[in-house]
Formats: sequence, structure tokens, C-alpha cells
Amino acid sequence: MGQNITHKIFSSHLVEGEMAPGREIGLKIDQTLTQDATGTMAYLEFEAIGIPSVRTELSVSYIDHNTLQTGFENADDHKFLQSAAAGFGVYFSRAGNGICHQVHLERFGVPGKTLLGSDSHTPTCGGLGMLAIGAGGLDVAVAMAGYPFYLQMPRVINIRLHGKPAPWVAAKDIILEVLRRLSVKGGVGKVLEYTGDGVAWLSVPERATITNMGAELGATSSIFPSDEVTKRFLTAQGRAGAFAELIPDPDAVYDEVVEINLAELEPLIALPHMPDNVVRIAGVAGQKVDQVFIGSCTNSSYTDLMRVAAILKGKTVHPEVSLVIAPGSRQVLHGLASNGALTDLIASGARLLECACGPCVGVGQAPASGGVSLRTSNRNFEGRSGTADAGVYLVSCEAAAAAALTGKITDPRDLGDPIEIAMPERFPVDDRMIIPPPEQKENIQLVMGPNIKPLPQTSPLPDEIAGEVLLKLGDNITTDHIMPAGAKVLPLRSNIPAISMHAFERVDPTFAERSLAAGGGIIVGGSNYGQGSSREHAVLAPLYLGIKAVIAKSFARIHMQNLVNFGLLPLVFVKEEDYEDIEAGDRLVIEEVRGRLAANSLQVRNVTRDKTYPVKHSLSERQIEIMLAGGLLKYVKN
Repeated sequence: MGQNITHKIFSSHLVEGEMAPGREIGLKIDQTLTQDATGTMAYLEFEAIGIPSVRTELSVSYIDHNTLQTGFENADDHKFLQSAAAGFGVYFSRAGNGICHQVHLERFGVPGKTLLGSDSHTPTCGGLGMLAIGAGGLDVAVAMAGYPFYLQMPRVINIRLHGKPAPWVAAKDIILEVLRRLSVKGGVGKVLEYTGDGVAWLSVPERATITNMGAELGATSSIFPSDEVTKRFLTAQGRAGAFAELIPDPDAVYDEVVEINLAELEPLIALPHMPDNVVRIAGVAGQKVDQVFIGSCTNSSYTDLMRVAAILKGKTVHPEVSLVIAPGSRQVLHGLASNGALTDLIASGARLLECACGPCVGVGQAPASGGVSLRTSNRNFEGRSGTADAGVYLVSCEAAAAAALTGKITDPRDLGDPIEIAMPERFPVDDRMIIPPPEQKENIQLVMGPNIKPLPQTSPLPDEIAGEVLLKLGDNITTDHIMPAGAKVLPLRSNIPAISMHAFERVDPTFAERSLAAGGGIIVGGSNYGQGSSREHAVLAPLYLGIKAVIAKSFARIHMQNLVNFGLLPLVFVKEEDYEDIEAGDRLVIEEVRGRLAANSLQVRNVTRDKTYPVKHSLSERQIEIMLAGGLLKYVKN
């Protein structure tokens, strides 16, 4: 029986367990990446493990999220991260060099290797045949220390792409179609592997757009073959030696197959406030647009922005539209500047932002009150843009540029003949903004500003968990609901006491105060609880506020692992109707927790309603030991 690409990489990196869906396995991790919003905690955690230097083949620390410096906090974190990179043997990509996923794709990604990143969009590098997985910062710290990364063996779903994309159909439209079919929960516990004759029509940056947004399906990872297209991209990056062919065997077996005829697709758009709320763009054309943002790790490559420049050339942005563009990397910006495309963008009236995440994470360019913002980014969660009542729509670069010119949602097919952009034979390679670790690391001191607080302490799992239901939440609660991003909150990522005061503030502004006053409690959630970002702050903040357990219909993968990593018990209703019976304010008690955990026979007693509900968990034996110890850090150190 032949192997698919995913199984080939898993089997070559397997250090523990059996590759059967749902069984826990341990993988050797070749590379890691962190970014500045998650990196400070990750390197504090790595320091706490007590290993002097990283044990991976390559680890990179990127500065790309917290680049808006309205106070000392972000600059202090950057100094800490640079000192940590030098001290621990990590490459350091300076502010302005670009978004971690775009830069890693350009300069570090290697087909067939494993990459673990403290950002949910790490699977972007699956666009060149890496098995790239997003995780919490503590998981990445443990991987940097040389330990395996553990996860449940995912099922492998084959997305077969057939034919050539129709004119004006972009890679963004392909992944929006996958989201339309499968939903934001459709990838949980799965790797999406793209094959078929249609793959040959997609460049590596286009493939990366698709693997990037696999995160919006909750997928463990997404991956494309490493083929001649990959080879040309790596050669153009001056990295031909990194190429290795990686394709599925002719008789490769998959757990499920999804067929997509690219010739039948048309331009699509995700309506507010979920990436799977996808419709034909022609069906909503004509709606007035206030703002357009082109950028983010999803659509900020050289070819993306060259198409935008070609559409805008000789034209002027609509007088009632604010168009902002953020190149994904300094390499992209250099390329645009060298060939004159940057002049075309500026001449059109576009506003140029730095090579960073920016508006995608709510850092700058918040829309007007009630405004409509078309964005090429990957998430349109309510309030994520920085404006609570804004409507954010997700589109391709072509559709975004069309709207910038017309002032309304526009089918890009109305622009006439499609734009053809060739991949350059050689990209402008300049790695001077990437600082390699010094050969001599003695006497390097970690630079810690006053905003960097010690790691929160966890305690062994108690035998009884009791508390008030402080929040009852619905389905698809995101990490943005739990711990918002944005320019106001992001600078507090290294200060858990301060950032905790913002927990759930978009859901209930009184939550933090109520939780502290009550001495903590319990959260009840619906299905897919914790979807979205890998940010472990969505666990650390509730933990600091005294939350003792989360009971939900189901959990998103990364968030559930983060709960385990910090010893906060994730439980699932055996009977979903029991969720309906619980209300905020009810007092719940879970008894004999330590004794019943291994047998998975826990019960929740609702003291207020005099009822008892069976609950379960999906923890492995190793994860049970982690919970009993009080979290992954204590477990590893023991």
C-alpha cells in the first residue's frame, strides 16, 4: 500500500507511537519559529526548562506582530527576544524584515522537514512540501529543547484539484471554496493534502495562500507536493540545494477525498464574521466599501502585489476608499521597488505600511464605525479589526484591488483580461536583517524590561474542582473572544497579570473583575471552543483569574493542548443536551478528579439544579500525567 506525502513525513520523523488516526504520536521537530506576540513567553519557558541552547536543526525568532511602538513595552520585548536568540542559538529576524510565514517560506523552508511554530498559520510552509504545524509557545519551547512534539495522529484528507483555474480565479478563491464546503470545524483532527493535475498551475506563493488558511478549518496542517514548481521557487531564492522531490505514491491511500474542478470555480468572498461564510462575489457586488487592506501572511507575496500593481497602474483609488498595502517581506518590497511596481502603487493613492502583520491582528488601520473593510487576510472575526461594529470581508488580491478602484464590492472579472504575472528567475536575496546566533554565547544576558513578568505558576491537579459558571458561551468561540489581539492588548503579552484584565472583554467586560471576586470558577462552551490563534494567553489569562476547568461540546486542537499544557482541565459533555441545562451562575462540583481521570469516568454535579452530568476527556496517558503534575513545564522538568 502506497504512502501519501503526509505519511511519508510522519513516518520519517516518528519517534513514538503508532500512526493510526486518533492515536498519540511523538514527532521529531527539525525547525521552529516564534513571533514576537508569542515569543517572549516561549523563550521564558525555554529558559525555565534549563537547557542552554536549542537542539533543533534551525530555530528562528521573528519580529512581525508588535511593531507599533506607542510605548516602551514592544521595544522592550524586542530587546529581550534579540538577547534570547543570541543566548539560546536562534536566528533573529529583525522588525521590518517581514512576516514570519512569508520570510520562512522564502529563506528557510525545506521540503520534507517538520516545522513547529508558535503561530496558528505556521502551515503556510506546507506550500513547499513541509509538514508545518502551529502550536502554543510552550510546545515550541519544549521542541526547541529537543523533545518530541506530541499530537493525535490526524486523518489525511486528499483535496484533489483538477483542471486550470478559470480567469480571475485566485488561490484565495480555492481555499474559500474548501472552507465553504468543510466549514471552520471541518479540518479538526485532519491534514489536508493537495494533489491532482490542477496543482501544477499554482505557484509556491499561491499554494502557501491555501495552506495558510487551512488553519481556518482547524486543520492540523495542510501540504502540497514538492515538485518542479517548488524547485523553481527555491532556485529563484538561491536555495536550490534545499529542494527534494516529495510526491504521493501512485497508490497512496487517503481517509477521505474531496474533488474540486478549478475550471468551475468563480471569485468568492467570505462575509462577516467567519471565514467559512462564503458566497459568490457576484452575488454581493455593488455594496459600498470604505476600506481595503492588501497584505497579511495570506496574500502579501511578490506575485500577489505585482497583480495588484498591474490592476492599479495608471488609475486612482476611489475617493471614498482608504487602500492600505503591507508587503509580506523586505524581499517583496525590494522587488516591487526595483521594477517600478511600487511607483504604480503609490501613484494610485495606495498607502504603504511596513512589512508586518499590522491590520490583520488589529494593529492599526481600524475601519470607521460600521465600516465595510475588504481584506486579503485570513480571519474576519467580529471586532478583530479594532472596530467592534465593522464588517470585514475576505477576498483575493484581485477582488480587493477592484474594490479599491470602484468603491464597491466588484467581481474582478469585470476588469477585463486577466493579469498574468511571471515568477522571477531570481529574487532579490538580502539576509542582512536576519541575525545569526553568535558562535560564542558566554556572558550574554537576557534583557528584561519592566513589562516582562515571571511565568505564572501552576499547581498539581486537585481532587475536587468547584466553582460558579462564570460564562456560558456558544459555538465557535475564538481565541479573539477569549484574549483579544490589537494594538491595545498585544503589548501586554509578556505581562500575564496585566493582560488578564482583558480576558473575554468583548464578550463580557465584567468578566475579569467577576472572576477575581469569585475566586475563579468554571467556563462552559459550545462546539469548537478556542478556534483561531495559537496564543496560549487565551489559557494563561483565565488561569491567572482562577478558572479551574472548561467544559465544552468540543475543542479546537491547539487550544485544547494549551489547556493541558498549563494544567487547566478540558472536559467534554457526554450528552450535548446537558449543555442546554446549565446556566451562568450555576455552581458546579467535580469530585474525585485525580482518581477518576485515568478511567475517564468524571461527573459534574450541578448543585444549583441538583443534577449530575457525565463528562469525558480525550487525554492520552501522557497528557493525564501532565495534568496531574500541574502542566507541561513541571512534567518536563520532572
